[in-house]
Amino acid sequence: MISTAIRVARVGSAAELAAAALMMLGFPCLMLAALLPSVGAFAAAAAVTYLADHYLHRRGSYLVNRLSKVRAGVSIRFLIRELLLVLLLARLDLSTSMLFNAAIACFLAFYGFQAPHGALVTLIALRRKLPIAARNVDLDPRVRIPAAPPRRLLSRAAEKMLHLDLVAVAGLLVSAATDDNVYGYASIAVTLLLALGYVLALVPFVRGGRIPPDAGKVLAALDDWLRAYRPETVLYFSGSKDSAYQVNMWLETMEQLDTRPLIILRERSVLERMAPTTVPVICVPGGVHLMNMDLSTVRVALYAANVGKNIHMLRVPTMKHVFIGHGDSDKLASVNPFSKVYDEVWTAGRAGRDRYAIADVGVRDDDIAEVGRPQLAPIRTWQGAPDGPGAAADGRCPTILYAPTWEGWDDNPGNTSILLAGENIVRRLVRADPPVRVLYKPHPFTGTRSSRAKAAHERIVALVEKAAAERTADPRFTGDAAAQSAAVAELARIAARIEQLTGVTESGDDAEATRDGVVDFAAHAEVARLRAEWNDAYWRSFGSAEHRVITGAEPRLYDCFNVSDAMVSDISSVVSDFIASGKPYAVTDSAELGVEEFKRQNTAVRAAVILSNSAAELDELLAGVVDPSADALATDRRELKRYLLGPDEPTSIDQFNGAVRALAEKSRVRNQGQGAGAAAAAVEPTGAVPGQRAATAGETGGAAVKG
Repeated sequence: MISTAIRVARVGSAAELAAAALMMLGFPCLMLAALLPSVGAFAAAAAVTYLADHYLHRRGSYLVNRLSKVRAGVSIRFLIRELLLVLLLARLDLSTSMLFNAAIACFLAFYGFQAPHGALVTLIALRRKLPIAARNVDLDPRVRIPAAPPRRLLSRAAEKMLHLDLVAVAGLLVSAATDDNVYGYASIAVTLLLALGYVLALVPFVRGGRIPPDAGKVLAALDDWLRAYRPETVLYFSGSKDSAYQVNMWLETMEQLDTRPLIILRERSVLERMAPTTVPVICVPGGVHLMNMDLSTVRVALYAANVGKNIHMLRVPTMKHVFIGHGDSDKLASVNPFSKVYDEVWTAGRAGRDRYAIADVGVRDDDIAEVGRPQLAPIRTWQGAPDGPGAAADGRCPTILYAPTWEGWDDNPGNTSILLAGENIVRRLVRADPPVRVLYKPHPFTGTRSSRAKAAHERIVALVEKAAAERTADPRFTGDAAAQSAAVAELARIAARIEQLTGVTESGDDAEATRDGVVDFAAHAEVARLRAEWNDAYWRSFGSAEHRVITGAEPRLYDCFNVSDAMVSDISSVVSDFIASGKPYAVTDSAELGVEEFKRQNTAVRAAVILSNSAAELDELLAGVVDPSADALATDRRELKRYLLGPDEPTSIDQFNGAVRALAEKSRVRNQGQGAGAAAAAVEPTGAVPGQRAATAGETGGAAVKG
């Protein structure tokens, strides 16, 4: 019931739900206490509402935003509490006292300060919002961007301003309880002085040297930087904040390009979630600003997603446009008809080329290049199950990764195994004999569209966590507690150092981050090393046979691949990526197409164990994991790997760089041809049709004279 309430209220946890309930119940209690009247009860109810309100704001609860939509926003809630305090004073027969009048005057003046305070906060935010945001782009010598106001002034500013009434409310309650008006007068003065001070503290940031330059100067400085940097290859991306992983997967590849790289984003929310990189990054939300940027030196534009905003870059004729996608799978998204708008489509291996031929969506075979998957370099190949068949003497046992995809945008039962097969898969894995360890890593979008998928995911999490608790108590799987404790301490140390190197400064905003966002190469290299150390410590921080639910960005999916001996998944790019490891895998036929039809429709499952929704076929997968001689699909996996992902040599990054160079040369030749054509047109006689060759000796009116 609690989980249902959390889902309906759209709050993040039971604690948020409890805080929201206390806040809502607190206001009727305030009214009752005022009518009784009871100073003690009023003070207790007020404390509850203050604390609950503060907690929900600090957590950024969705419910706080929704309350404002039903005319119960934060200002209204504070005003109601103050009016009820006035009612309490009246019920205590203080309505004829000077303190009563002072309280009313205080609250009127206090709300009078809200307007200039809100206006200043809004004005500062607007004036500091640059037309672009950037990282690793050195604009400082070209344009002056002043430092941001202290974060404590602008972070949750409205909430902080309103909470200044706490002093007056507390003082008035003390006066009401003690009949000593001094407390009330003093607290009123303090509240008004604090409110005035807050307003005055904001004034310097809306004038003079505290204001960033206008949009025209910033864009001119950006163009100046572009002319100096001369980018040659652009990765272009647009999408929601939750799709930032689609650009993150290409960052290391962009860093390894032989040509000068640049990343262009369209949404600030994606920039906020983008992983650290040494590549220059420019976020340009405005389409007009993007289309006016000086990208004349760019020869190749790479697109990781098919979205409407791609048109703003596709309109540039001087560069070649390539769809590289964000994964390789048999989903319909991998053969989107929109792909024919690009000059080329790059696939990992022959399978991608064949998919387009079969789909017949207008992408010509000549426009497809096989470039491998550079992102798969970190995936290690399989060395066999740990310590031979079954559980080892030291408690280690084979690890099976269950990595289902999300429910998708429609209710096709083939989208995900979560709904129909997920619980069956996990139950069979946690009860397997010989035993295996289960890692459950769901897609980050799981449950975002379908409440059924979210509920199924929560049940699977409960199954894994229950099995993990039971295994912890099993003497066969006792681990080295001291080593695990040391690893936990190491994780904390590494995380603290990473936070120190990458954390947000106390006084920073988007404009300041653009000014100071040039990467420290030494720090970047240290962070990369620390993340590798963190990953190693993470797997040592719990037992090698302990079941685990893994969500969030860390550990990464490929790290889970490397510690696993087999995987169960759905039709998605996860399967194609896992094939690079050479390890056994199973794919669920959730739509119940049947084994032959399922393999016919989905290339990536041709070397997989095909699971029905009952997951009864898992025994075949587990047999091949614990005993390699029983692995009948090993040869098929090697052949499929080459078909899907291309050859191991040359390396994928070499193939990718070669494709970039070849297409850049095509772009150069095309632009030279256009330039030559324009030059020829410029010297044609007046009246000639543009592009028409002028008549030469032996020709009349453009037609040859026959002899």
